Amino acid sequence: MGNGFALAISITLLPNTTVPLIACGCDDNRVTLYVENEQHQIVKVQTLTGHEDWVRGLEFALSDSGSIFLASCAQDHFIRLWRISPRRGDDVLIVPKAVSELQEEEDIRVKERLFAVIDNDEEKSTFAVTIEAILSGHEGWIYGVHWQPAVYTDGKRHQPMCLISASMDKTAVLWRPDLESGIWLDEVRVGEVGGNTLGFYGCQFSPSGHSFLAHGYQGAFHLWHKSQKTNFWEPGPTVGGHFDEVQDIDWDPEGGEFLVSVSLDETTRLHAPWVRAGLETNWHEIARPQVHGYGVTCLAMTGRYRFVSGADEKVLRAFRAPKNFVENLTRISTVDTKHVLERMADIAEGASVPALGLSNKAVFSSEDAVENKDLEIQPHPNEQYPELYFKPVQLSEPPTEENLLQNTLWPEEQKLYGHGYEVFAVASSHDGKVIASACKASKAENAAVLLWDTSSWRQLDQLLSHQLTVTQIAFARNDKHLLTVSRDRTWTLYKKGETDSESMFVKVAYSDKHTGIHSRIIWTCAWSHDSCFFITGSRDKKAVLWKVTDTNSDSCLGPVKACLPFHEAEDSVTAVSMAPLLTPTGHYLIAIGLENGTIHLFTWTDTEEGVWTRCVTLDKTIAHCATVKRLKFRNREGVAGETAADDEEQTKRLQLASCSSDRSVRIFTVSLAGL
Repeated sequence: MGNGFALAISITLLPNTTVPLIACGCDDNRVTLYVENEQHQIVKVQTLTGHEDWVRGLEFALSDSGSIFLASCAQDHFIRLWRISPRRGDDVLIVPKAVSELQEEEDIRVKERLFAVIDNDEEKSTFAVTIEAILSGHEGWIYGVHWQPAVYTDGKRHQPMCLISASMDKTAVLWRPDLESGIWLDEVRVGEVGGNTLGFYGCQFSPSGHSFLAHGYQGAFHLWHKSQKTNFWEPGPTVGGHFDEVQDIDWDPEGGEFLVSVSLDETTRLHAPWVRAGLETNWHEIARPQVHGYGVTCLAMTGRYRFVSGADEKVLRAFRAPKNFVENLTRISTVDTKHVLERMADIAEGASVPALGLSNKAVFSSEDAVENKDLEIQPHPNEQYPELYFKPVQLSEPPTEENLLQNTLWPEEQKLYGHGYEVFAVASSHDGKVIASACKASKAENAAVLLWDTSSWRQLDQLLSHQLTVTQIAFARNDKHLLTVSRDRTWTLYKKGETDSESMFVKVAYSDKHTGIHSRIIWTCAWSHDSCFFITGSRDKKAVLWKVTDTNSDSCLGPVKACLPFHEAEDSVTAVSMAPLLTPTGHYLIAIGLENGTIHLFTWTDTEEGVWTRCVTLDKTIAHCATVKRLKFRNREGVAGETAADDEEQTKRLQLASCSSDRSVRIFTVSLAGL
């Protein structure tokens, strides 16, 4: 191949032989054919020219006539079909004539490229390569081309002459030859409209040929099924997820009906169960509330339909669910939202992002447009292109990628300014009235934790204690304490003031290098369901439980004492969570996530021995293959999306959500009876 690069490859067996044929598409705009010779070496036998740009896709298909068809696609916007046919006897010696030399009764013969191979039985076979068709219909680089799989009926094989192609012009085209003329035509053209995407990077048929899939640059799948009723190709729901490290997750605080995640792919995504009568409940992404211009690093739900997120910027952004999302949540996940919709008369229908903007602007329905005209996006008269306005969609199944990008955004209701560097951590009180946030810091004055009132969005207080970045913040379940952990290897405990004259939160305990036990960065922390214990996890591989007592000590730990022995893991502890209730045997259930992707479940009881009992280990085959960034138990017992006939059955199970640097979000169901 010289100094070039192979961009596509396909392999098959030549008809009636055991000789493999390899097609290689390169950056020299050519398709090169290789075979195995009698010395078992791979040698070049033909070079097919015609494409005018890099060849991006190749695939063989064995036709019913015994010829091999090779489909090739390239960045020149064309698809070429090549026929590779066996030649026997006198057919090999026929030389195509010039058109001027043909007699009236003779047909025009296409120029053939011949090559010969020798099989194991030393029989020589000759094959001819001809151009069958050139397909033109795309307006962008073509990245994928695939044949419909062969169909077997009563033991007989049939190869449908049907081809699917995917292009950067955001379309996928189904090609089929006309039955009368034999000319290849585009039978179906599907794709996505709008959105900040780069088209399709590949495609594939289902084994039955009744569905096909295309995928984009950011990993999104697009699926189309052929409807048996209408005979049209219709879009369908697919799996989805983030395409960069997932940094944080949070459950719906009211009932745990859905999960929200944020990622360095600059999006916030909402995942919920798709509930269908008589069918298995599956989790899908049903909304993408935030499509940002910076990697989103932290998240806190302040209510079922409100959340605050922080990104690689100095600003916190608060969002509120639009009316269209609430209606779709009811249809997809059967969540009761009737009482909410009655109070949402003045809430936006949806949201849209202006060109070159980062803020989701509210879009109101036509009947509310006059009253809320000052809040809608007003296009500038000099703008050349129109805004991509939100269009309300009535969904009974998870939305497609284009709907997720454009029609599931949440309006931004407030920006919170106050941090001097990129926001790193945010947490919300369980009553949703207060949020606490922190930013990256290399000095004590920048490591302050800011408290905000979610009703007025004004800053309430500033908590100073740490010297370096606060890595995680956690409110106790009763909201009477606030815990922070930091890169400076310490933690700080604040207690809520009991009178209006006192500060919002007062520091009552903190650790130092003598009392803190941890010798490296403390990455994570979490509270027990009864607010009596909290746990910290560190890069030094230690997970330590601390008890909040009613008596103060003389040390800096104040009312806090360590519950020894602590647990020492096999790798750095990067995420912890404690279950919202005790196990049937009266133990606390603790989840610990490690830097190597493993998740451990432990039970622990408040005794002098303080024994840690490992119940379950989720290794890389089940959990994650990279750092576990966050663990969160669902805030109530049971499984989201399921209604057990026996209430006792729901109380026997918990759900644990995890996210990781491996770009995945996972939800595990934990059976309490099996611990």
